[in-house]
Amino acid sequence: MHTVWKGAISFGLVHVPVKMFSATEDKDISMRYVHKECGSPLSYVRKCPVCEKEVQWEEISKGYEYEKGKFVLFEKDELEQIAEQANKSIAILDFVDLSEIDPIYFQKTYYLAPDQAGGNAYQLLKEAMSQSGKIGIAKISIRSKSSLAAIRVLDNCLAIETMFYPDEIRPVSQVPNLPENITVNEKELGMAQMLIDQLSTPFDPEKYTDDYRARLLELIEHKVTGEEIKIAPAKQETNVIDLMAALQASIEAAKPAAITPTDPGKPKKTAKAKTKTAAAEDKQAAGAEGPKPKRRKTAKKNETVS
Repeated sequence: MHTVWKGAISFGLVHVPVKMFSATEDKDISMRYVHKECGSPLSYVRKCPVCEKEVQWEEISKGYEYEKGKFVLFEKDELEQIAEQANKSIAILDFVDLSEIDPIYFQKTYYLAPDQAGGNAYQLLKEAMSQSGKIGIAKISIRSKSSLAAIRVLDNCLAIETMFYPDEIRPVSQVPNLPENITVNEKELGMAQMLIDQLSTPFDPEKYTDDYRARLLELIEHKVTGEEIKIAPAKQETNVIDLMAALQASIEAAKPAAITPTDPGKPKKTAKAKTKTAAAEDKQAAGAEGPKPKRRKTAKKNETVS
């Protein structure tokens, strides 16, 4: 794996030299813009609209637009200088419970491995955090971007999750059209909870796949081989008007997946089927022995008459 960052974790006066590696990878299928007329890929040109010429990388600076059309410029070494100190250390500020952090704060996960002779200190921090059940909240700067971070134990490795700062999280109050003062129907609520119960299961990440990427790869393969492609029309979505009917249908649809051979629902069906079969057998047996009850009945009648 490629080293993303190199520095040290510090907690108190303890320093743990580490290397950072990306824990995830983007598997999106990249596409390029192509000129339909000749099939050539298009390139992006950095062009100055005033000088009307292409600009080379060495002629480019970073700038901040403080007013419309007005910029303050920064050289590369100026930005590197203010970030240099932060780039070398992950300072753990506090230890907290993971359950206290809302997932909205998390950005990206990285693995941390011991660097140089930091194996003992690395193992010490990992074992102490594992036994305490706590995670560390730290600050880190990667590629001139400062972030909060959560350091935790993942299997036999220290992992770090970059986090948003609180002022980077948009407040819920900015979300338009949120319903207010709407009374929930108790019967609908009960059915919704029943549906949630039926669909509840232990989290197994292996059963979730990127269906879009699979279909796109299949489409690419067909196009490469020159096969004719027919795409089925998308299913038309309908507005749900009757919530009760939709909930009931959802519960019924979820039942087959929820019922297992050990469920109490199965034996009832089997018992019912056996009861019908037994009734048929009893009827057949009764038919075979029919004359005997009749003779007994006749004899009884004659006995009464006499």
